[in-house]
Amino acid sequence: MNLTNLLLKNEIKVSVPCRVDLGGTLDISTFFLPLNFLFPSSFNIAINMRTHVTLSAFKEDHVKISSKGFESAQFQAFKAPFNHPMGLMFAIADYFNVDGVHIHIESSSPPRSALGGSSAAAVAITAAFLTAKDMFINAGKNVQKFKKINAEKVAWIAHYIESSVAGVPCGMQDQLAAAFGGVNQWFWKLGTNGQPAFIQKPILKEDKNINKLNDRILVAYCGIPHVSSQVNKKWVNQFICGENRDKFEKIVKLTDGFARALQDHDFSLAGNYMNQETQIRLEMTPEVLDPVGKKLFNKALQLDAGARFTGAGGGGCVWAIGNKENIKELKNEFNELLKNEKEAKVLDTTVDSEGIRVY
Repeated sequence: MNLTNLLLKNEIKVSVPCRVDLGGTLDISTFFLPLNFLFPSSFNIAINMRTHVTLSAFKEDHVKISSKGFESAQFQAFKAPFNHPMGLMFAIADYFNVDGVHIHIESSSPPRSALGGSSAAAVAITAAFLTAKDMFINAGKNVQKFKKINAEKVAWIAHYIESSVAGVPCGMQDQLAAAFGGVNQWFWKLGTNGQPAFIQKPILKEDKNINKLNDRILVAYCGIPHVSSQVNKKWVNQFICGENRDKFEKIVKLTDGFARALQDHDFSLAGNYMNQETQIRLEMTPEVLDPVGKKLFNKALQLDAGARFTGAGGGGCVWAIGNKENIKELKNEFNELLKNEKEAKVLDTTVDSEGIRVY
């Protein structure tokens, strides 16, 4: 499907949110299938550091991708290596059988900040190509006619393509946060057809409750880009070898306890559950918090707040939760701890209730 002429008339723009999370790894089938008797779940909050994708016209039979923090790349259609830094994005283009397109990716989050940015970009690109397909079939009618996107379909496509090229087991909580937005607990299971499935449980659905949450969470970038694959691979290998299974059973229960506490607006209790989960992860993989992250975590403990790395850690971001006054004080402390760390900073974030947005 050559998109050159279509995109010359009308570029396609899509954006999706990033996320902070707790109970990650449980969205990988290696974990949630053996632990299914405990009803495993992951929790995440979509934040307004959105990833923006624009599809514009390019030369026929070629695909080009540009993204901040990476060198632009272009390949002949179906010739791109999937082990390339942007191999996932080229794989999505191949799935949709497209050429004549330049994919521009602009992320509001720092590169490799463990906020689910690459999965968010995959979701945005998938939604953009589904929109392009509708426009192509309907002779290039206005993109606004095709704003209604099936968020679940987009998330599954992005998840399966990422799983096929990543080289390590992948979950899908990142894709779901990007596609749906909001504050959610996601339960993992097998569906009636024997395929992996999820159940969405929205938490703090009303705007007034989401606004209340904005004063009780904090996200900080530690200034060190993360590489999640090594940490995830270690957790997977440990679990497969029969190690730390009791710890993951505890993580299942802590994740559920965290979500219930948040639903009850008990932010202090939620922070307590978060700290327990972080401590367990540190026991299994001390490197999950870099030296800066450890300072932030310890400061949160001192101020009766919860703190955790985002994603699989090993650099990237730390997020915190607690009562309003504790978080206000913790923000000042985080700023002080980060002032001499290159690129590190407290991020200006709020909860994002919207998932996929087509412009």
